Amino acid sequence: ALGPYKLSVHSGSDKFSIYPIIAQLAGDLVHLKTAGTSYLEALRALASIDPALFREILGFARVRYDADRATYHVSADPAKVPWPDQLSDVELAGVLDTFDGRQVLHVTFGSVLTARDPRGGYRFRERLLDALRADEEVYYATLEKHLGRHLAPFVEERE
Repeated sequence: ALGPYKLSVHSGSDKFSIYPIIAQLAGDLVHLKTAGTSYLEALRALASIDPALFREILGFARVRYDADRATYHVSADPAKVPWPDQLSDVELAGVLDTFDGRQVLHVTFGSVLTARDPRGGYRFRERLLDALRADEEVYYATLEKHLGRHLAPFVEERE
């Protein structure tokens, strides 16, 4: 016999309204995918850990978005995302609180992590991971706060 099958749902703030319904109908048979959300929250942590690196990634993402969006059905307008030099350090994480900023950074996830520098090394990947490892508690706290919002409807349904 095949099954039982799980309902696979990509996490995302646009789905908060359907989580309680999914939790009620699917019960334990839900797989909540969080890779994109985890990456975006890593960038939120990075904005406070290494603002200069966040600025580099944001600038790259704005330029790269039009090419990367070809594989997605998305509607962000990169012109609505501030250039990195227009933001103070404390304003950087706020880009992730806007529809356009979050989507531009999300869609360019793969390009950011695979971009190479002129010597063939990773342009951002290693520095991003090193920054998160160096201050991992900031990342964990950021991730816990955000993913907690995604998981709460599923936990509440079981209680």
